[in-house]
Amino acid sequence: MIDLKPACQRMIDVLDGIADERLTGPTPCTEYTVGDLIDHVGEAARGLTAVARKEPVDVRAEASAAHLGDGWRAAVTRHVRSLGEAWDDPAAWAGMGPAAGPELPNRLWGRIALTEMVVHGWDLAQATGQPFDLPGETLRACLDHVAEFVPKAPVEGLWGPAVEVPADAPLLDRILAVTGRTP
Repeated sequence: MIDLKPACQRMIDVLDGIADERLTGPTPCTEYTVGDLIDHVGEAARGLTAVARKEPVDVRAEASAAHLGDGWRAAVTRHVRSLGEAWDDPAAWAGMGPAAGPELPNRLWGRIALTEMVVHGWDLAQATGQPFDLPGETLRACLDHVAEFVPKAPVEGLWGPAVEVPADAPLLDRILAVTGRTP
């Protein structure tokens, strides 16, 4: 079991620091604007919370800033907070949960949830000029996951080609490099 709450809290802090006028700006996740990526994060949090709770998953396939309403910050924050709480239950990590994508063990879905918060949290922080840091244990859990999972992900094109970084680079830089971002 991995504690997702530090990554979820950091995502919430980043979301709180995003002004509405930044929503149309680019992100390191090149297919998304800031607003598109916020919508993706909210939908991913909703879907992965449902997986943890073993409830049916019903999320939009296409992320778009057009889905964000006036209360987007509170809504996405609520979804991200629920994500951390849902995966705090040891039962969430057991079995095979319902999924909108490939059928995977919940222990893997939990790690995917962590990666969503870490990598897209960094994407949004970078895009909006905010600092981004996490506890070492959170970063280690994420790196362990991406180093194994990303090169053989069951869906092609989820991440860009890996980027070279020194073997002794900080944990976050190594995570970002595996997921195709230049730290």
